[in-house]
Amino acid sequence: MRLFILSIVFCINMMSCTAQENPTKFSKEALNDTLIGLDGETLKFKDILKKYKGKTIVMDVWASWCRDCLEGMPKVKQLQSDYDDVIYLFLSLDRGQDAWKRGINKYNVTGEHYYMLSGRKGPFGAFADLDWIPRYMVVDKKGKIQLFRAIEADDQRIKEFL
Repeated sequence: MRLFILSIVFCINMMSCTAQENPTKFSKEALNDTLIGLDGETLKFKDILKKYKGKTIVMDVWASWCRDCLEGMPKVKQLQSDYDDVIYLFLSLDRGQDAWKRGINKYNVTGEHYYMLSGRKGPFGAFADLDWIPRYMVVDKKGKIQLFRAIEADDQRIKEFL
């Protein structure tokens, strides 16, 4: 009997760890994190998501100083070419807004752009466990996170959800 109970506890613990590693919904804190648009407008993350309700979103957390991010941009551009009905949402972790805007222009990054005011350790960054960039996520038309963690734009799972 004791082994049976331990087995159940172990299974519940494993399921809860898996759910935390790959959430399907954004946390309340992440949704209330503040970002800034190219036009200077300050928005909560939830309001950004509302703008694209009913659309599939590929999120790319990046920075213009990040070599891996820049090396991945051709792969992102290929995704954009192959899946042009998707919203490409770029969330920047640049060291400042001027660097962010220069990076968008310098590397011709096309899509929807927002600067993460709270940075990597803010509410969104903490929720996403941003231990590496670039970081890609896919959110479906209903707002459900389909892919929580990818570090390569040519990750086959991205295409599977698009």
